[in-house]
Amino acid sequence: MPTILIAEDEPRIVSFLEKGLRRLGFATEVAEDGCIALEKITQKPFDLLILDLGLPKNDGLEVLQALRKNNSSLPVLVVTARSLGRNELKTLESSGVEVINKPFRMKYLLHKVKTLLGLTSE
Repeated sequence: MPTILIAEDEPRIVSFLEKGLRRLGFATEVAEDGCIALEKITQKPFDLLILDLGLPKNDGLEVLQALRKNNSSLPVLVVTARSLGRNELKTLESSGVEVINKPFRMKYLLHKVKTLLGLTSE
């Protein structure tokens, strides 16, 4: 069973994501800020990271940069309400992540999750 780390500080979104992912048989863990997300990633292997860019402490871009600096190939799905600037887009594209904007449909997010985990073909 794939394990997904959800790095998100909004409780309603966390609940929404956990329900949808668990319904499909995924195990989930939650990190409410960027520091906790990085700590959890170093303590346990995850199959996927769902990453909000607007995290407290270390924001999502800082988390992503730290992961890639440590040569982590962990697949990342960025979910954001942020209007991305040119530098942010460049960072995300060079890090090989998928990005979806909030609000999103669970069906679309689940399709992206399955694709990143290699459970379906696009």
